[in-house]
Amino acid sequence: FMYCPKTTLKVKTYILFIVCNISFLTLSAQTKNEVITSGYDKDKLKSLILSFENDYKLALNKTKQALRSATFIVKEKTTVGQLTELIDFGEDGTPLYYSTFNSAGSKVSRANTLHENGLLNLNLDGSGMQVGIWDGGIALSTHQEFDNRSINLETNQEEVSAHATMVTGTIISSGVKEKARGVANKVTALNYNWTRDKIEVAQEASNGLLLSNHSYGINSSRVPDWYFGSYIRVSQDWDKIMYNAPYYLMVTAAGNSQRKKDNEIPIYGKTEDGFDLMLGFTTSKNGLVIAGADVKINDLGNLKEASVSSYSSFGPIDDGRIKPDLAGDGTSIYSTYSSDNKSYNTLIGTSMSASTVTGSLLLLQDYHDELYGSYMKAATLKGLALHTADDVQEPGPDYKMGWGVINAKRAAEVLSHKEYSTIVSEETLENGQSFSITIKANSEEALMASISWTDPEGNYVNSGELNDTTPALVNDLDIKITKNSNVYFPWKMIASSANDDAIRGDNSLDPFERIDILDAEGTYTITVTHKGTLTQEKQDFSLIVSGVILSACELVAPSNIVLDSSDEQSVSWSWKGVEETLYEIQYKEKNRTNWKTNITLENTLSIDSLEINKDYQIRFRSFCTQNVASDFSQIYEFNFNGSETQFDENQERKLEEELEIQIFPNPAISTISILSETSNTATYIISTLSGVTIKKGKVQGPIDIAKLQSGLYIITVQDTNQFKSTKFFKN
Repeated sequence: FMYCPKTTLKVKTYILFIVCNISFLTLSAQTKNEVITSGYDKDKLKSLILSFENDYKLALNKTKQALRSATFIVKEKTTVGQLTELIDFGEDGTPLYYSTFNSAGSKVSRANTLHENGLLNLNLDGSGMQVGIWDGGIALSTHQEFDNRSINLETNQEEVSAHATMVTGTIISSGVKEKARGVANKVTALNYNWTRDKIEVAQEASNGLLLSNHSYGINSSRVPDWYFGSYIRVSQDWDKIMYNAPYYLMVTAAGNSQRKKDNEIPIYGKTEDGFDLMLGFTTSKNGLVIAGADVKINDLGNLKEASVSSYSSFGPIDDGRIKPDLAGDGTSIYSTYSSDNKSYNTLIGTSMSASTVTGSLLLLQDYHDELYGSYMKAATLKGLALHTADDVQEPGPDYKMGWGVINAKRAAEVLSHKEYSTIVSEETLENGQSFSITIKANSEEALMASISWTDPEGNYVNSGELNDTTPALVNDLDIKITKNSNVYFPWKMIASSANDDAIRGDNSLDPFERIDILDAEGTYTITVTHKGTLTQEKQDFSLIVSGVILSACELVAPSNIVLDSSDEQSVSWSWKGVEETLYEIQYKEKNRTNWKTNITLENTLSIDSLEINKDYQIRFRSFCTQNVASDFSQIYEFNFNGSETQFDENQERKLEEELEIQIFPNPAISTISILSETSNTATYIISTLSGVTIKKGKVQGPIDIAKLQSGLYIITVQDTNQFKSTKFFKN
């Protein structure tokens, strides 16, 4: 690869990005999967796979012995299609049954805002990507929604599963029937059944798989109480996979046992309270566990109401870790069914909430690749999802919905504003060292800082102790924020007080920590340290920060445009410059359609090869990073006449006088009106202060802003070639 250095001048990365990507295409024949796995310890992964193979053979022998006993049922299916199958045995001999989590949405996750014609206009669909789906059987690969993108990788003929078909459709359905469109509708699904899940996942992860969905888990009615919330061998095994394949992330359903009363001695409260129901791989540290939520989202992607679904299993983990991690939509999801190639059905359960989240995460990886030419490590993707989730009810996380409802829209905005108002950085903490940066809050939104890491597998595995609080965390990283004598700590929860609100303090349990400062103003220092000795003498971690000022660049189009000089073929322009800004200048003949583009870091530019007596148009805009740009300026006009070329420098002032924007009322509650004379073709754009467009349309009567969140916004009105912007506040 060509070395592409970082630079303190953020806008230079725009040019470096182009150069580095061209170099990547011309100098490297590596596939994306090869890039992902280039740093993996392949020998370690092979050893892990062999170990899982041996475990599987032992479990298979025990299952064969169980067949001889009338006390064991190896496989059964209920009348509502829930599948239960004996898969393994615990260290204590307990038979471990896997069950699908169904009980007889892309809008909730805000993934729809990333689609074609979505609010962010990103046109993301996961094209060219793969997702692993393990389930109690395989999907109906011939369904009309799958376009040959559902691939059965089981070597033996497997029973087609209605549940697997619905889960697969929730993620990848093409949208033949629009209501059933999948969250990532161009992704290819690799379908397996669950009998050899650890073996197959480790193999796929070693080949570069980024995400897998597991909408099943250990049946809660068939284990002793000490299993609930315990870090057991299965939990440890999945942490091993993710630690040794750091780009791979497992997404699993929390379960539907809230009201089943299966845990008679929970670590907190009474059985009927629904706490302490995490089992098996849901107690792993490094994966994402997804709860079910009943959610209302408005047309702008803002959360209006949210509560945990009545079926969704609660945490905590016995050591106090926060699980579930997130919530997604699991209520009445319409998806593909297995009756025939054109069948559909509606399902309820955390199976569906997990698959909607998996689809959203695929789109975020797709977006990061589109922006920066690479995928995020799993710790970064997980951290991003937790950092940007919609908080529900009391501030901070809880043991019902974790960090809140996934918000793919906000996550995408954090990615696109990297190095402008956000930090998304993959770092390494060496043993005995610390990491520190100084930042300035932008005072327009909360200052939030998170660290996320993929932790080595836990050293201690529970083998029978009820409600054992031994921490599973191995490498204990810590984040804090300081300003003068003030110290801000991350959120934490306590298992023995599971229904209490989150508190702030030293979190020594979770491999994700987040600090929120709602009224941040001024300069702060973010510090990351660790306790004890780090395994392998180091720990990779991901830092995510939002609500900061990282550049002197301003998201406004250049002004004070001046024609400095001209000759027989060219004109030289200058404008008011702003530090750390990249400028894009477009020009064309007035009667032509296509614009020609020039890019410069200076506030001057010469345009060559112009023709005498031709009328030209020119416009300007500013880039603050490769992905954050202002709107274009108004269109200026000039007639090229060689060295005699004249330019009316008052065009801008004249147009401003002609188009004055007044907003009433301001502040506003539900509607605003533009008190200006405009033509019937005038349009408006409402955007956030960071430049994200959230509403646009024609200037025709009052504009409905009732669904906007409270805050300051910019409205820009365009009438013919005139642009004018002003700010308003929404109460």
